[in-house]
Amino acid sequence: MFDKLGQIFSLIKNGPRLQEELQRFQQTLGNLTAEGDAGAGMVKVKVNGRREMVNCQISDDLFRSGDKELLEDLIRAATNQACEKVSRLVAEQQMKLFTGLGFSADMLPPGMNLPGM
Repeated sequence: MFDKLGQIFSLIKNGPRLQEELQRFQQTLGNLTAEGDAGAGMVKVKVNGRREMVNCQISDDLFRSGDKELLEDLIRAATNQACEKVSRLVAEQQMKLFTGLGFSADMLPPGMNLPGM
């Protein structure tokens, strides 16, 4: 218990460094990307760490088919897949940041993210 208190006091003492690291982390989120695909690659979507879609490719064959409902479903599926992948990447980067600041993984309650994430 006292170990955790010491880590918390260290965090407070190093507040400016933490703020700096969090800002740097926010900037790197735009550089993290993950791709999702659906329909055997007929739709490919790329999402960044801010969960913004940065690219969407639709095969010419699918586009010419005129099947609007299928196209919508494939875009949704590819986007959801990309978002899941990028969420895992962001979580990994958060943990690296957290442990790089000298904290153990058990300091945060389960499911709790760092501020601004």
